[in-house]
Amino acid sequence: MGDSMYRLHCFGQSGNAFKVAFMLRALDVPFDTVYVDFFKGISTDPAWRDEHNEMGEVPILEDGPLRLTQSGAILTHLAKKHGRFGGATESEQFEVLRWLLFDNHKFTSYFATYRFMKAFGKVEPDPVVMKFLLGRIEGAFNIVDRHLSTSEFIVGDSPTIADFSLSGYQFFPQDESGIDIAGRWPHIGAWVERLKAIPGWASPYDAMPGEQMAPRW
Repeated sequence: MGDSMYRLHCFGQSGNAFKVAFMLRALDVPFDTVYVDFFKGISTDPAWRDEHNEMGEVPILEDGPLRLTQSGAILTHLAKKHGRFGGATESEQFEVLRWLLFDNHKFTSYFATYRFMKAFGKVEPDPVVMKFLLGRIEGAFNIVDRHLSTSEFIVGDSPTIADFSLSGYQFFPQDESGIDIAGRWPHIGAWVERLKAIPGWASPYDAMPGEQMAPRW
């Protein structure tokens, strides 16, 4: 591990893993990356799951002997450990949690599924399914865009892990989803640009290992 405090199991296409990479870079703490060859099916291997994560997902963060999974849990752990980005008051901390749960259930969930099916799915996406997902994306994104119309960040007046979580999939090339996010939701677009100004930010494909792939569909 060398001088690195953490080891992050990840791959370039994972917005959920990027949430953690973004946090670590913003904290300016050294970390090593461990490439997970997701597209070769490694995370479906029972032996890999037994050793790394029974849920078959990244990110996985190793913090010494501690092994954490699920981006929301990892971000919360890092915020508490380093005393940064967790919310300035107890009230803000609960508000951060509220947005983390909304993100995982709706904001990231539907968009990430839509993007995966369009960009990386093995078969051409079913238009009916994609229309359904797009409707769910629009509902969730409308909520966040309206929220950001009166606030520069998701909670409080400075970035928190709520911002890192909700933005995780917003830095990938537009052709991977085919959705012009900034054009349709300008407050989200402006927020994404503000987040790029956080010291340590880098694009997902620069921050994590793995080759960028052209969208399939």
